[in-house]
Parts: sequence; structure tokens; C-alpha cells
Amino acid sequence: MRRFTHFAAIDWSGARGERQRGIALAVASGAAAPALVRPGHIWSRAEILAWLEEVAAAGEDMLIGFDFSAAFAFADAGAYFPEWSESPADIRALWSLVERLARGDPHYEAGAFLAHPDARRHFRHGRGDVGDLFAPGAGRLRVVEQHQRATKQAASVSNFNLVGAAQVGKASLSGMRLLHRLAGRIPLWPLGPVPARGPLLVEIYTSLAARAACLPPGRSKIRDGAALDAALGALGSPPARLAGPVSDHASDALLTAAWLRTIASEAAPWSPPPLTPVLAGTEGWTFGIV
Repeated sequence: MRRFTHFAAIDWSGARGERQRGIALAVASGAAAPALVRPGHIWSRAEILAWLEEVAAAGEDMLIGFDFSAAFAFADAGAYFPEWSESPADIRALWSLVERLARGDPHYEAGAFLAHPDARRHFRHGRGDVGDLFAPGAGRLRVVEQHQRATKQAASVSNFNLVGAAQVGKASLSGMRLLHRLAGRIPLWPLGPVPARGPLLVEIYTSLAARAACLPPGRSKIRDGAALDAALGALGSPPARLAGPVSDHASDALLTAAWLRTIASEAAPWSPPPLTPVLAGTEGWTFGIV
């Protein structure tokens, strides 16, 4: 398997506004402890994009995980948005559609996309505002999400759901605008072969890192420096040595960067049995779900 020298994790946010306390970025280099990039800084999505562009320009051998979904469910219905004539045929066309409809929204938000009359039919927007094509119950799931639930590797929610603290739909849409801009500069696994050198993007769930660090289910959020160091130690990482309270966004990024370093050399995450080329090109996959 290809070797990387740096491992980055981005805890992402799809909330409205320029700067988001929910965004954190951490890098683990070599065998050193993971460290926050610009600790204490309140990031904007534009700044994360600029940082990624710098990594691409430098050709860093970096594996970069982002905590949002790269696509919506496709395989279950043969389309992202059934009954919509503009429903895209693959993942890159999906990013392009989101960008085209949301390009007027500031800060990589996607409100205009969700307001489009054909798009809004597929989403749960609020407790009393549910599109007529939103799937009954929890909503449509990608194959990777169905697989992780069936194998109890993680508990995901549909990214067609925009309601509640666990929703990831808005973050995923803003993330798709980011991926649209990075296309051709930083490849995304598993869309194509892993490049021999340079950076590579993967989709992650930070809860996988918490599980690998033996944190109990339902208590995966770390808000204390000592607890973070204990979790890092469980992954074989040196301690971050952050004293006192730590935001759960920072701890998620730090722990996940260390976890990526741990599993990147294993064969299993790169070849999960359910993954096919067609699935890779439409729904993508979450790195670490096997």
C-alpha cells in the first residue's frame, strides 16, 4: 500500500455564516503527536479550501479526511433525485449541479440549492416541512451507510435529512461545493486509482476513530485534554498535551488524524467488499468502513 508522511482530519460544518466554531483541522506528521493547525482560530470554509489548495500546490504526501458525505444515495433508486430531469449521472456531475444552483450563496452555503423546487422535494427541511419525495422513516441511505448499519460499524443518518443535531445534509452540500473546486487538483478516493505521490482526499466518520480508541458507544465526544491523550494512547499515538477543556471539534480532528495514520497502511480499508467501480463513481465510500 502507498505510504503517506502526513495525515490530516477536517471536522466540518455546514452552518450558515462565514466563520464556524464547528470547523477544526489537525495534522499528524511522521510519528509525532497530532497537532491543530492554527489552534484557537475560528475557521471559514474558504480558509480550509485555501489551505487544501496550498497542500495541492506543494504536492504534499498527505492523506486528508473530511467529515461530510461526498454524495447522496443513488444505487437504491438509480438516481440521486428521481423525478427530476436534471438529476446528475455521477458524483462529479452532482457537485457541479450543487455549485451551479448555489453559486450565489456566500461562504459555500447551499440554501439556494435546497430552495430549488425540484431539489427541495427530496429533503426533510423541518419537523413540519418534509418534501413529498423524502423516503419514509429515516430517509434514503447510501450503500456504505446501509453496510455500516448492518455490520454495526457505525450508525449513520440519511444526508437527505436536514433536521436535528445529527443531520449531515447541510455540511455535505457545502462540502460538495468544496470538492467541486478541488476536482483535478486533489483526487478523491475511491473515484480513481490511488496516486503514487501527492495528497489524497477520503471521506471519514470521526466516530470510527473514537471506536478504534475504545471510547464507549454514545460517549464518543472528548472535551478534556487528559481524556484526549488517553484516547490517542489507545491508538499508539504520542499525547497532544492540551491542558484542560478541549472542544469536541478539536478532539475529533486530532483523534481522527492519529487514527488515519494507524489504518492507512492496512489493506482492508482500501478494498471494502461491497465497493464496485460503479458505486465509487456515484456514491463514493467512507474510508475505514470494511
